[in-house]
Amino acid sequence: MATINRNYDKLGGGYLFSEITRRTKAFQEKHPSIMLLRLGIGNTTQSLTPTVIKGLQSGVEKLADAKTYTGYGDERGDIRLRFAFANWYKERGINLTTSEIFISDGAKPDTANIQSIFGQNCVVAVSDPAYPVYVDTAIIGGRKIVYMPCIKDNGFIPSLPKGKVDIIYICSPNNPTGAVVTKKQLQAFVDYAIKYKAVIVFDAAYSEYITDKNLPKSIYEIPGAKKCAIEISSFSKWAGFTGVRLGWTVVPIDLVVEGSEKGKVNSLWNRRQITMFNGASNIAQEGGLAVLSEKGQKESKELISYYMKNAAIIKKGFSKIGLQVFGGENAPYIWLKTPQKMSSWDFFDKLLNEAHVVGTPGVGFGPQGEGYFRLSAFGNREQIEKAIKSIQENLKL
Repeated sequence: MATINRNYDKLGGGYLFSEITRRTKAFQEKHPSIMLLRLGIGNTTQSLTPTVIKGLQSGVEKLADAKTYTGYGDERGDIRLRFAFANWYKERGINLTTSEIFISDGAKPDTANIQSIFGQNCVVAVSDPAYPVYVDTAIIGGRKIVYMPCIKDNGFIPSLPKGKVDIIYICSPNNPTGAVVTKKQLQAFVDYAIKYKAVIVFDAAYSEYITDKNLPKSIYEIPGAKKCAIEISSFSKWAGFTGVRLGWTVVPIDLVVEGSEKGKVNSLWNRRQITMFNGASNIAQEGGLAVLSEKGQKESKELISYYMKNAAIIKKGFSKIGLQVFGGENAPYIWLKTPQKMSSWDFFDKLLNEAHVVGTPGVGFGPQGEGYFRLSAFGNREQIEKAIKSIQENLKL
């Protein structure tokens, strides 16, 4: 008799975004003439850059001619793209081989699927608040979760777990808080992981937003990291690939966990991909090659600058009315302390009803997010300016 995985019943059921939708819809039904302004969007809004469009178009054109047509490719990704990534990392002083780089259809699937190559008894440590995928996939796998509180007193950077854990998720720049881990802080996690033969899953999806040269963009800038860390990243937020879907995962040959030898973890991830994945879109990979070109990187930096200007507008706007704001300097997210000890959802309703602005309640990212609010820089400039103006003129504090 077939049964279901009861661990799915333990999930929150996507409460956060479904509840945002419900409350927003109810408001619009009562006030159909009011245009809502959105500062909570986690999706990019600006068009792909010209170089990327040309790359994608070339991928389509290749499929239109039998002489250049390509079907199934290497599950690990187009070798040209993996070489391009190896060079991209090398320019940052990081040496990787193409066999350590795996192209995927985005960071989110890899962030979830990576747990499948580790034992079911592994204890998973995640920040609180955190990107929900880390927690949900651990729950689905029936794993024990240890939470690492990220609060104002520690700069929203987690402290080392107390005792031994086996898998540690670190997101830097962080979603939702916008905090960025320093080299010293990251070194402590690397040292911990080596000591306990744990593995760090480093989510670097927002790393290109870091402008401070003293802050690490890759965990492999840290001595010893290749022995204990997997890095996952994506083109979504810095090249606008949220709908195109393309990311990558680095699994070093030197990575060793308890009971394994060098190359074993890399081999297992390769086996997982061969078994369950047919490779990223050929068209999307042509776009990825375009992003990594000199011109493509220049255009992507301009796209990032646009969003970071949005972040500055949001941060300045809320600071001007006397609210505490964090992040938004090396990250596209702003973490706002709600006024007058208001709950996250109460502030959501207040912002919606008084200023007609939609954001994201911090409690949806974990218990430590209560009393905070996430704002995103990924909107259209005109809409963001209107939202801040409405907040300054209409929000009653």
